[in-house]
Amino acid sequence: MNTHQHIAIIGGGCAGLSAAATLTERGYSVTLFEASSQLGGRARTVVVENKDLLQLLDNGQHILLGAYSATLSLLEKAGVKEEAAFLRLPLQLNMQSSAAKSIFSLKSANYLPAPFNILVGFLFCKGLSFNERITALRFMRHLQSSNYEIINDKPLAKYLKQHKQSPKLVQMLWEPLCLAALNTPIAKASSKIFLNVLRDSFSGSKKDSDFLIPKQDLSQIISHPLAHYIQAKGGSIKLNHRIRTLVEADNGFNLETRQGTFHFSHVIVATSPARTDKLLEQLPKLKASQDKTHHYQYQPIYTVYLRYPSEIKLPQVMSGLSGTLSQWVFDRGTLCGEKGLLAVVVSAEGKHQKLTQDDLALSVAKELKLAFPHLPKPLWHKVIAEKRATFSCVPDLARPTNRTAQNNLYLAGDYTYASYPATIEGAVRSGIYCANLITNAS
Repeated sequence: MNTHQHIAIIGGGCAGLSAAATLTERGYSVTLFEASSQLGGRARTVVVENKDLLQLLDNGQHILLGAYSATLSLLEKAGVKEEAAFLRLPLQLNMQSSAAKSIFSLKSANYLPAPFNILVGFLFCKGLSFNERITALRFMRHLQSSNYEIINDKPLAKYLKQHKQSPKLVQMLWEPLCLAALNTPIAKASSKIFLNVLRDSFSGSKKDSDFLIPKQDLSQIISHPLAHYIQAKGGSIKLNHRIRTLVEADNGFNLETRQGTFHFSHVIVATSPARTDKLLEQLPKLKASQDKTHHYQYQPIYTVYLRYPSEIKLPQVMSGLSGTLSQWVFDRGTLCGEKGLLAVVVSAEGKHQKLTQDDLALSVAKELKLAFPHLPKPLWHKVIAEKRATFSCVPDLARPTNRTAQNNLYLAGDYTYASYPATIEGAVRSGIYCANLITNAS
């Protein structure tokens, strides 16, 4: 390692934090700049004021998968105990209708090794005809025999239709999984990227298909432990430091902030695609590559928090809803001790975007009342809207690589990890990959 190397990381989301943690662990001098007062990016906690009370809420209800090996390994290094941080659930989908009944359920046969646990789960799932279950099994066997690969990418709805997946099977299984994994409507989502997620979930250990649902707020699980780890290894974190300009200077780079100008030998830009384009404007070698993200479209995620009396519970900690605006509902009382608090996720674009936040919360509360008749009127609600939560994961989306045409400047972020959708795991892997590029070049 060159002791004269001083690495700047711009952006304190999961990609920037993973790059910083990896480099400081290897003895590099690292300074991480975050424009806001808080680390975590889209995986963060927000403070909500309600009736003179301050409430900590995640900016969205996240789900991780057992296959997210890079994220779980990184958190373990930072001292996060999985059993304290996450509720691990073997794959189980329960879809409710608005008529207060379960209309589809799929449960992994956890007593069997992979992939038989999933195949038997399909065979005995409820809510599908025998022919639909056999068709689903044939499809899964086809995916396994082809290693979950396709030559020509296409919209997932079209791909599923080619493989004779019935409308009900798509509605109950594939569409909810697509929205959860890619946050992109099934009519325009990339089949190739969706199959990559299925491959990682279903072709290895049976634990890979488990859901990991956070039991604590995300700041406690991700950003705070990683920040402590980085600083304990000698790294520096500068909050409220927005980078105004990034220019070449003296065999490295000058970063100008409101607080002053800093010089570095290497830079990892770990900001959103739109913000990255602006940062790279003054680097002539990257002019030609900036159009790589100008064509990106973005998808929203709305999380509707509803507070009920503390004795209120749902039958499952996580339930899917079909034929409604609401897609997933989480009982945060069972999950993390926030009794009476439900979190409802509405992913991707749709008619809900035309509603006011109050109207959306009212619609969601009515849907929950129909699905779970024991629910009273909520005491209060809070809607957290991430209007550009993820890039739209469409077929053949051109995505930049981590290495750039500018020596010693790298890009990190879920949008650079080309085989994955916009997930925490993609962001973490991209940050670690940038760190590896710097290490290998030293």
